[in-house]
Amino acid sequence: MRVSVSWLREYVDLPADLPTGDLEQALVDLGIEVESVVDLRESVTGQLVVGEVREIEELTGFKKPIRFCRVDVGAANGTGEPQEIVCGARNFAVGDRVVVILPGGVLPGGFAIGARKTYGHNSAGMICSAKELGLGDDHSGIIVLPPDGSAKPGDDARPVVGLDDVVFELEITPDRGYALSLRGLARELSHAFDVPLHDPGMAPAPGGTPTPAYPVEVRDTVGCDRYTARLVRGVDPNAPTPSWMAQRLVTAGIRSISLPVDITNYVMLELGQPMHAFDADRIAGPLVVRRAEAGEKLTTLDGVNRVLTADDMVICDDTGPISLAAVMGGETSEVDTGVTTNVLFEAAHWDPAMVGRTARRHKLFSEAAKRWERGVDPAVALVALERAVRLLTEHGGGTPSAEILDIDHVRPRTPITLPADLPTRRVGVEYPPARVVALLERVGCTVAQGADRLSEDPGAVGVASGAQVALSVTPPTWRPDLTDPADLVEEVVRLDGYDRVPSVLPTAPPGRGLTPRQRRRRAVANSLAERGYVEVLAHPFVSPELADQLGLPTDDSRRPAVRLANPLSEEEPLLRTTLLGPLLGILKRNLGRGHRDLALYEIGAVFHPRLGAGSPPAMGVDRRPTDAEFAAADAVVPAQPVHVAAVLTGDLDPAGWWGAGRPAGWADAIETARDVLDAAGVTGERVEVRAAEYAPWHPGRCAEVRVDDAVIGHAGELHPTVVAALELPRRTCALELDLDALPPTPVTPAPTVSGFPPALIDVALVVDDSVPAEQVRRALEAGAGELLEDVRLFDVYSGAQLGEGRRSLAYKLTFRAPDRTLTVEEAVAARDAAVAVAAERLGATLRGA
Repeated sequence: MRVSVSWLREYVDLPADLPTGDLEQALVDLGIEVESVVDLRESVTGQLVVGEVREIEELTGFKKPIRFCRVDVGAANGTGEPQEIVCGARNFAVGDRVVVILPGGVLPGGFAIGARKTYGHNSAGMICSAKELGLGDDHSGIIVLPPDGSAKPGDDARPVVGLDDVVFELEITPDRGYALSLRGLARELSHAFDVPLHDPGMAPAPGGTPTPAYPVEVRDTVGCDRYTARLVRGVDPNAPTPSWMAQRLVTAGIRSISLPVDITNYVMLELGQPMHAFDADRIAGPLVVRRAEAGEKLTTLDGVNRVLTADDMVICDDTGPISLAAVMGGETSEVDTGVTTNVLFEAAHWDPAMVGRTARRHKLFSEAAKRWERGVDPAVALVALERAVRLLTEHGGGTPSAEILDIDHVRPRTPITLPADLPTRRVGVEYPPARVVALLERVGCTVAQGADRLSEDPGAVGVASGAQVALSVTPPTWRPDLTDPADLVEEVVRLDGYDRVPSVLPTAPPGRGLTPRQRRRRAVANSLAERGYVEVLAHPFVSPELADQLGLPTDDSRRPAVRLANPLSEEEPLLRTTLLGPLLGILKRNLGRGHRDLALYEIGAVFHPRLGAGSPPAMGVDRRPTDAEFAAADAVVPAQPVHVAAVLTGDLDPAGWWGAGRPAGWADAIETARDVLDAAGVTGERVEVRAAEYAPWHPGRCAEVRVDDAVIGHAGELHPTVVAALELPRRTCALELDLDALPPTPVTPAPTVSGFPPALIDVALVVDDSVPAEQVRRALEAGAGELLEDVRLFDVYSGAQLGEGRRSLAYKLTFRAPDRTLTVEEAVAARDAAVAVAAERLGATLRGA
């Protein structure tokens, strides 16, 4: 939110000599983040003066209209003679007063102004538009000052156009919706500087009348618990927005549209009450506030034809929906400049949860929706209505109706019971009960102790012992975020000053280092990074369409997944059951940005629902939940095992002057899975790789990875249909393993290193195509005995001479004894024993035998 200090001063008596830095620090101390501070006085350097156009000469023979002007700038140019300036704008005439920057000045963005010859004439300076001065986006014409202004030619133009102000850009947290208005910020600063507040929300306003201003029916009083409206007839349709109002809107980042619409935006910024202006002549029949019917359509003010759902609130006339309630109006009833003469103002109060869901569903994050989602004061609706009507009749004429509609179903705030010593107990700083009461009343709360008010004297009877005092606190209507005692404690601490809370670090307990799970995770991450994989972090949300493309679980009864009750995006409402979905999305994004050789990995949690677990127990914040409540809640929480997944595409070994590159293949994915397990502390003899069929992998190039005969993941090449659906390169490969399913890492004994030479023997075994190479390796290990140090597959061959359905697997066997040099006879005997076991178990025969 952008706000100017001069506007703030209308509602709070800030010290006249208050430094900008002190104001910034006060906002920070109040818990309001300051994004930036812009001193508009420094945005334009040099002479920026008021000028009066004396002569205009139209230049012809150019591709666009050009004017040669003589502008009176008083004595600002040192000569008193009119300044010669070439200008392309056409929205001014002789006698108009404009804003001129003279040579030597610098506009925002570092645009220096000088004197030069252009279009055959000397031009010394520039007549400025709002965009050139950084006051807005309007570049269609230059700024023409009001004729009734007091500024004379040669006067400094900064105060005239609002460049004598300081603008704060603030980041308001979601729980502080009241601070999205000048009213809320002024109240906060009045607390910080202990100065009077002129609350515009407390201005007198007439109440509702028995006869409504316009017939309205509210059918859903939960979604809309207050609806007020008032009609103004006979408005001048061409009345301009006053310059001071337009300037404040532009400073706040809101474009000026028309007088009625600008007034609704101005009141929203001032009071925090979003409003809407209807063209009353374009409404057909009475208005009805209701939930939309699924499939209804509405064209909003941005020109988009939107399909509504039953969760949306709409305002309808006899033709159907004419406004998406609390978010954006419709085209059919919008105020039209130059046409609208009868304006119906609406100020309502909408359900924040409903507005938030509608805004996200339709991707309409308007200024109004932002405020409704954070909470708006329901008591300020009539005040805002009165303020808007007065502004419109003052600047646009017209006659306000005597009738005022006020449909009010707002429930009164429920008092909160607060032990007076709770802030002291929670924070560790002494807050006397009377101080607690005073701070809460500053917020606007009504505080009582039973039927009696607390004394302001800290030593009064019944006050000194805070532990014996229970306060009944009723929050103000503008603070919907105050619902629990903890919220009130936070307000006491915030207004008393966070700087009073000591920063005491707890004594660190003796460290025991990383947990086994942390060590395993780091080891796996290091192993993948050493192989050239790059770690990514993906959002854990997926769409049902992506899950279907990958053949993964969705939220239907056949393949369950966890559906979020309040997703960030309606397009991705499911929690991932695998890391591959989001990871492949990141792969696609990087491919789209020009990368071709990619190896990515992620380590993170996946989410598996506990079917039939029911709902979690309701747990408050007034006490620590019991062990039974924790256990009941844990039984409902989805299982969240940690997985590791990797994807690779393109060349694994790059091409260069040394030759062609080597493309990544399914075997690389399987080998990466073996490396991950090795880094996780799982020895090779416990790992088995088998051919498998599992979505989303290619059925002929997919392997299941087993540890101790339990499947812990899969690796291989992705299915062609998946690759095509996600627009990925052919032969893209992937792997995913469940790290939590791995057995604990055993204590690894130090290896015995033999100083004697090895004996290397190659064997080629012929087996059926259906026999996995892993089973052959295990059989060789079992038969070779303790002398076998290593066995490695180095060649696979199939051909006609081997017979149909047969293939040759060549292994390199390494034998070594710890205490002697092996003889040829010992090595050959060990080899023969290994081959014998392979023949017995798998029917293997020595090739060439």
